[in-house]
Amino acid sequence: MRKYLKKAEKLGVSWAKLIHPKNVVVAEWVRLKCQYGCGAYGTCLTCPPYSPTPEYTRKMLGHYSKALILVYDVAPEARERGRRRKMRKQVAALEREMFLDNHYKAFAMACGPCNLCKSCDLTQPCKHEDFARPSMEACGIDVYATLANSGYRLKVVRSPDEECHFCALILVD
Repeated sequence: MRKYLKKAEKLGVSWAKLIHPKNVVVAEWVRLKCQYGCGAYGTCLTCPPYSPTPEYTRKMLGHYSKALILVYDVAPEARERGRRRKMRKQVAALEREMFLDNHYKAFAMACGPCNLCKSCDLTQPCKHEDFARPSMEACGIDVYATLANSGYRLKVVRSPDEECHFCALILVD
């Protein structure tokens, strides 16, 4: 797993840690934040109601022995310049590398709604199946509590001129 921690560092991750999946907090209320607070609800195949439910996520976590949690620091001016899209592709590529290294159950989750397409055609299969992954929030993961369980204190961003953090999780067998 050191190999993947080093790789994450090279990708520009500001903080990464290998954790046990039991430290991942799943709660039903998290999806409410998607439904009532995110304009992407129901408009993207990686978001609710299409993403795994909290109940499914809890069960899924039981099939993994490790999880790599990643935090990217993002300056305000970099938010809208494709940083989240780049992060999403990097995390999916790292998942793929793990898979090719015989961690065949590796599965990544990014943050926020998918932005690989201008708009998602819900009537067709995903055009970017190689990079599109649900966000942790869409699956019911309480990112703040999960990071706190892992030794990282994530703070609420209070204004657009503050640094924010994009987070990702890769489950590994």
